[in-house]
Amino acid sequence: MEIVLRKPVVTEKSMKLAALGWYTFVVNKKARKPVIARAVEESFGVNVAEIKTTTFKPETKMQRSKRHPYQVPGYKKAVVKLKEGQKIALFETETGDKEEKSTPEVKEKKSLLKGTKVKIERGGKEKETEVGGERNV
Repeated sequence: MEIVLRKPVVTEKSMKLAALGWYTFVVNKKARKPVIARAVEESFGVNVAEIKTTTFKPETKMQRSKRHPYQVPGYKKAVVKLKEGQKIALFETETGDKEEKSTPEVKEKKSLLKGTKVKIERGGKEKETEVGGERNV
């Protein structure tokens, strides 16, 4: 038996598509759409509504340090849309309650002898830096 689904594609763009119900996989070059649909349905227990495939040709690139050409292999990518209400857990992102990063408060104090002191407060911790001087605490 030949492996149809090689690996999932997890990038920023594919994760945005996954939120809309489109899931991206690298598949076998010889696999056709019905075979890909059957493989996704068997692997994840979902129903496939639509498939779009793209084949990428091998590329020859130059290595910067040695100026030597090398070959990047070609591959086939399949973007699969599932029926309404179905999801693949592999592409789910954690959207729980996370603490938002608060912006630190910046307070400036001017020193008569040595430049401007900047005081940054973050949740109880204070850090003093001197702009134009040598002292950092």
